[in-house]
Amino acid sequence: MALNMLMIHPLVLAKLEVGQHLYWQLGGLKLHGQVFLTSWFVIGALLLVSFLATRNIQRIPSGLQNFMEYALEFIRDLAKNQIGEKEYRPWVPFVGTLFLFIFVSNWSGALIPWKLIHLPSGELAAPTNDINTTVALALLTSLAYFYAGFSNRGLGYFAKYIEPTPILLPINILEDFTKPLSLSFRLFGNILADELVVAVLVLLVPLFVPLPVMVLGLFTSAIQALIFATLAAAYIGEAIEGHGGEEHG
Repeated sequence: MALNMLMIHPLVLAKLEVGQHLYWQLGGLKLHGQVFLTSWFVIGALLLVSFLATRNIQRIPSGLQNFMEYALEFIRDLAKNQIGEKEYRPWVPFVGTLFLFIFVSNWSGALIPWKLIHLPSGELAAPTNDINTTVALALLTSLAYFYAGFSNRGLGYFAKYIEPTPILLPINILEDFTKPLSLSFRLFGNILADELVVAVLVLLVPLFVPLPVMVLGLFTSAIQALIFATLAAAYIGEAIEGHGGEEHG
């Protein structure tokens, strides 16, 4: 009987994670309130750290300023490697915002006990634990690489859909739909799976076993942020330089 109860509890927990939400009604729109709350927390944390790191800039950086300059250099190198030496600079803020928002969101789900905060319905979790957030980020990425391609190549950008032969037109169009889908579902699936695994292990073996899994979750969360930002930058670089990235290194 006890074993049956232990098997039922994770299923109930999983159902609660995926299916129930706190909704806000705004006119004819229904908004996921819990996603907005945690997203605002992440945005506020990023703004606060940015303010503290830049309020007293020194010629020889130290402390938080040194950390932020290292993060900026890391993002700049990521954008340069994927987009190219000549075109990467305007895209550093976009790629950096994607990376930092996803990174802090993922880690907030692993480090902050959101579920201790009770809501009228649903429960708080990392913003990237919701498919709406990851799809929105993926659609922003799609808009970014369409804009990059069109602004750099004009109407010639659309020639990519019939290269190297017009027969590939449907496949090339389908590819542009699968890019945001793969980005959003990869990020959502990994973050949701990690949180569910930790929750189930805490329920079953509440003391020592979940700790290594939580550490592994922090690592994989960081990797997921890096993968998303790298692929977004790669798509932008491909759109700028041409289909298939003939010149892209």
